[in-house]
Amino acid sequence: MRHPINFLSLLIVPALGLAACTGSPKEENPNILPTNYKQEIIDTMGTVLIDPTNVREGFISEPALAPAGKDPRYFVCVRSNSRDYHRNYIGSKDRIAFFYAGHLNQLIDATKEQCGNAAYKPFPELEKRCLSTKCD
Repeated sequence: MRHPINFLSLLIVPALGLAACTGSPKEENPNILPTNYKQEIIDTMGTVLIDPTNVREGFISEPALAPAGKDPRYFVCVRSNSRDYHRNYIGSKDRIAFFYAGHLNQLIDATKEQCGNAAYKPFPELEKRCLSTKCD
C-alpha cells in the first residue's frame, strides 16, 4: 500500500525545483553609456519640434553622468534653432535628453543649470533632417 505523503512529496519536490529556476529576471543597469544617442535624439526631435526640417545651429554635448533626482543618469544637451508653424525661426533653444539603460528616455526643455555650461560641438546630422527629398 502506498502512503499518500510519499506520493505527494514526489510531486512537490520537482515543482519547487522548477520554481527556483524561474526566479525574477535580472534588473537592467540604468546607467549604460548610450551609443546610438545622436540617432535617437534626431528621431525624437522629429516629434518634439513643430517643424523638424531645416533646423539651424544644431549643437550637441557628449553623454555625461550626473545626478537626476535621487540617482545618476546619462544625459546629453542639445541646442538648435527650429521653425514655428509659420516657418519662422524661433531662436536657439536648449533641450536635455535623459537616458535609461543606454536608450533615450526623456527629451525636455533644459534649464540654465542643466545645460548652461555644456561643452557643445556641431551637430550637422540634426540640421540635415528633411521630410522630403529637398529642404527649403
